[in-house]
Amino acid sequence: MWTSIASLLALLSSSAALNIILTNDDSWASANIRRWARRAPSRVSAADTMSMRFIADVGAPYFGHDVKNPDLFYFNGTPAAAVVFGIDILAPIHFGSNPIDLVVSGPNEGQNNGPFTFTLSGTVGATYTAVERGIPAVAFSAGNGTHRSFTTNTGDTSDPANLAAQVVVNIVRALSNNVNVSQERLLPLGIGMSVNIPTFGPGINCTSPPSTFTRLTGGATVNQITLDPTTGFPVANNLEARGVNANINGVRDDPGETPTSAGCETAVSIFSVDYDAPERIAVPIQRRLRKNIRADNLP
Repeated sequence: MWTSIASLLALLSSSAALNIILTNDDSWASANIRRWARRAPSRVSAADTMSMRFIADVGAPYFGHDVKNPDLFYFNGTPAAAVVFGIDILAPIHFGSNPIDLVVSGPNEGQNNGPFTFTLSGTVGATYTAVERGIPAVAFSAGNGTHRSFTTNTGDTSDPANLAAQVVVNIVRALSNNVNVSQERLLPLGIGMSVNIPTFGPGINCTSPPSTFTRLTGGATVNQITLDPTTGFPVANNLEARGVNANINGVRDDPGETPTSAGCETAVSIFSVDYDAPERIAVPIQRRLRKNIRADNLP
């Protein structure tokens, strides 16, 4: 809810009530989002990722709320624009002067594994935008990619949307347990999390996947283009390239999130919004440039 969601978190955690913005990029009618539904874009625009583009159909309002739930909003815009609208416009109205403790984005309909998809995902883009604004944020991406309405959810515990919601509950509870948000942050400044949930549900031997700490790199893929031998048209394929899997930052011994979430494990990766190369790598390059380039602006 857009008030402090003590009534929800009281069922999930013994920690203090949190002010949470929940968003996604699969529409506010998605079965995944409605298990937590508080606010979401009104139309799918995942490819826009972090762009601040506003989308409006002719004659349609740019935002509104569910007629049956005044605390559930939609916003016609990209995922990043939607979460910023929530931060700047709606949160002050509903939270007052109280800060936003956490942004939860998802669960997305489909996984967002690896650095390449990380830069394309609307779900992660909304998360990244919130982190850049100084708000702790977690992206959740579920392996079950079927786009379906919340009206198809019968409430059965084996429904993939309900299973994904339980993973969100568990992670948020673990993140907030024993944390007094009036005195400390749920995550350090500039740090966010990306959680990739495996495919599970009826007919799949995976209903309660354990969580594993992972890296974005390691088994990650990027696009490769080949030409179809029959049609001659370009075809996109996945390529496990060396560059995208360079092990530079993070916990070096953690497994990659891509192969981890391909099984029956939930991959939990921690990311930073700092694009700078580590000092141990940047300094030798700077020294070489100083030696080989004569320029007054290179001290």
